Amino acid sequence: MPSKISSPVSIYALGGLQEVGKNTYCIENADTLIIIDAGVLFPGNEYPGIDYLVPDYTHLKNNRSKIKALFITHGHEDHIGGIPYLIQNVNIPVIYAPRLAIALIKHRLEDMRLIDRVKLVEYSEDSIIPIDDFNISFFRVTHSIPDSFGIVVDTPEGRIVTTGDFKIDLTPIGPDIQLNKIAKLGSEGVDLLLSDSTNTENDGYTPSERNVFDSINDIFVKAQGRLIVSTFSSNISRIQQICECALNNNRKIAIVGRSMENAVQIARSYGYIKIPDSIVIDVSNVKQYKNNEVVVLCTGSQGEPMAALSRIANGDHKDIKIIPGDTVVFSSSAIPGNGVSIDNVVNQLAKCGADVITNSILSDIHSSGHPAKQELRLMFKLLKPKYFMPVHGEYRMLSIHGQLAASLGMKKENIFVLNNGDTVVLTRHKCERGYQVPSGITFIDGTDIAGLTLNVIKDRKVLSEDGMVSITIGIDTKTNQLIVPPKITCRGFVYGEKHRIIGEIEKEIEYALLKLLQGKTSYAELKTAMKTIASRKIMQVINREPMIIPLIMTVY
Repeated sequence: MPSKISSPVSIYALGGLQEVGKNTYCIENADTLIIIDAGVLFPGNEYPGIDYLVPDYTHLKNNRSKIKALFITHGHEDHIGGIPYLIQNVNIPVIYAPRLAIALIKHRLEDMRLIDRVKLVEYSEDSIIPIDDFNISFFRVTHSIPDSFGIVVDTPEGRIVTTGDFKIDLTPIGPDIQLNKIAKLGSEGVDLLLSDSTNTENDGYTPSERNVFDSINDIFVKAQGRLIVSTFSSNISRIQQICECALNNNRKIAIVGRSMENAVQIARSYGYIKIPDSIVIDVSNVKQYKNNEVVVLCTGSQGEPMAALSRIANGDHKDIKIIPGDTVVFSSSAIPGNGVSIDNVVNQLAKCGADVITNSILSDIHSSGHPAKQELRLMFKLLKPKYFMPVHGEYRMLSIHGQLAASLGMKKENIFVLNNGDTVVLTRHKCERGYQVPSGITFIDGTDIAGLTLNVIKDRKVLSEDGMVSITIGIDTKTNQLIVPPKITCRGFVYGEKHRIIGEIEKEIEYALLKLLQGKTSYAELKTAMKTIASRKIMQVINREPMIIPLIMTVY
């Protein structure tokens, strides 16, 4: 029998390009579609009331019959947080993930009562998984969470390698990066490389996690009172370091924040965090110990309003109140856009008498999990790809990564700095720019998988910035008479001339409505008149565009 004719392979992102988050990468040919990671992006202030941003899954819905598997590189939210929403939109037959990521995914799916929707299968660095014409294998990398992997996809058209999130840490907390396996892949031949671009603006090497351990331990030794340490709940390696420092300095650990409690409980159950039960105490029992015998491990390092550290700073936490002599440590760097929120929490903590330590040149208490330029160069030299597609970064990060590849001798036409939805097509070991697939953003509010439209987001922004005005009238439909004159209610803005403005608008609207009601008119015309007069007058006097809601009550 003649062998099956292979088809071109398309590689594209539905999320993760020109942004840091919602990483979702796809590899597809005529018969098969596999997905690598399914993450979320955490919104800034520009999306009021939104919990998460996930990709628009339209293309996956349109090709649902081809989807064979989802592969996960590691257990961070920007790589696994979108799974509950993805599996409610399309059928994913199986999710392959490393051990810790499996545990975190399982916990999330159980919370959302979705655990029966999908099969979870663990892989390791020795696994080889055949999916139709594709063969998928793995290599271990170092990152800020254990069990992080790069993924190799061998297809009839060529080899694709994605590094996942990584840094080349030669003294890691946990297993070493498999540099020998990476070099072997390079010697065998790599057609297309997808590589982490988050820290491309940083020269040199990202500091080792061991450096951070020494800095944190020094703080533990010097602190005379309570220690409150905040970091990402997903940064398991950092949490292990904090726990080791607590053990070395005879301090009990109180864990605060639901996500932190869940992460520590899962990581301890799988052996990634090793601490004796005797040093873990309930937060309600903190007052039973001397101040220099306690460390509080909590969420909120990004200034999130509802996180544990913000509630502690504002005096809203029922068990922990800041007292003079407390030392608060932010063991993380600010995510772009969170600087103001973090500053607000730092200032509030300082007002309460705390000594606040943030990451700086003088206090090296955080190390990124992503590679700086020298590590990126080394990865590039080891893998020796023919073509390159930088991923996981904002546009400037992707662009710098592309320039770095060019500086190492790669032809510019072999470098693809793309946006979500752009494709690279691999045919017979050659890559070229391809077609577009549908891409975009879905706004998640709560657990609604349908998401919100952009119009709803625009309405929320108007409400948050300019407020709302409602205009109520009453009409007798039999006599066509205005029986309740316009009554205006304002929410979200207060100005000195508000009452005078409201009175003027009510009179002008009443005059216009009486004129319309003398002839034939419709509810639509009445509402348009109400909105037009109110918006024009408010813009004219106070330069604002609030949401205007006309309400017509009728009597029959």
